[in-house]
Amino acid sequence: MSIQWFPGHMHLTRQAIADRVKAIDVVIEMLDARLPGSSANPLMQQLTSGRPTLKVLNKQDMADPERTALWLAHYNAQPNTHAIPLDASNTAPARALIDACYRLAPHRGGLFKPMRVLICGIPNVGKSTLINTLKGRRAAKTGDEAGVTRTEARIVLADDFYLYDTPGMLWPRITVPESGYNLAASGAVGKNAYDEEEVACALIAKLKADYPQLMEARYPLGLTPEAWAQTHDDELLEAIGRQRGALASGGRVNLQKAAERVIADFRALHIGRITLETPEQFARWLKAGQRADAERAARKNKLREEGHIRPERTPAKKTAPRKPR
Repeated sequence: MSIQWFPGHMHLTRQAIADRVKAIDVVIEMLDARLPGSSANPLMQQLTSGRPTLKVLNKQDMADPERTALWLAHYNAQPNTHAIPLDASNTAPARALIDACYRLAPHRGGLFKPMRVLICGIPNVGKSTLINTLKGRRAAKTGDEAGVTRTEARIVLADDFYLYDTPGMLWPRITVPESGYNLAASGAVGKNAYDEEEVACALIAKLKADYPQLMEARYPLGLTPEAWAQTHDDELLEAIGRQRGALASGGRVNLQKAAERVIADFRALHIGRITLETPEQFARWLKAGQRADAERAARKNKLREEGHIRPERTPAKKTAPRKPR
């Protein structure tokens, strides 16, 4: 199953970012530290026009610290980019991003050249919680569902520091299947865009490979790490459902309820501190996804050339209205 979620308001967000970035000094892109590659929006590099970028790996207290270190090194090696870990509910680390912005744009500051910062990220990544922490009050709506923030807002953090908040935005086509599953598991995708059982099985597949001890501690099935790795994902989901009491009439396992339980446990840190991908893993997924997307586009073009599908329409050019004589 391909997971896609790009509701109408995200089109407006994309245009708002493109318009706003023309007068922006630094872009803060908030990432989920549990899935730093999958939560990085590929549209941002295009939309932000090469502006200095601060990558904030939020929810670092929920992520695997060893893998967080790998991702920080990965992003800090990129030009015009700085990366920091963050727990948005902790006031002291949250203030560190202001200093990081001044390091990226040292020529800004003061009333005549105030720092103008755009903060963006995928839905449910923790932007609103961070902004409320910085302001010390409830300046932005927060929630545990994707798509809570719907409008752009300017927040004055200091006399010479303006922060522009934008709604969470994904991208029109998620070409990396693993990213779709990771985004769904994290809560960045609307519930109507994915099947819980499929996402839970994909999540189990990752966790049994990388964190079998944590899985056995949360769901004591009496399995060794090797047995976890060798057991089929569907069988593990059923066994977890039975162990956690997710039962239907007649003692059958309610797989829907079991899937919801696994996803909820991951989001609530009940399984442990987990990161679903490393930079090397994500690079492989991305390369495979781009190759598959290119092949799909080539097949579509061939069908179009052979007349099996209609050619794409070229948008009509808008003409200026005639001036009255």
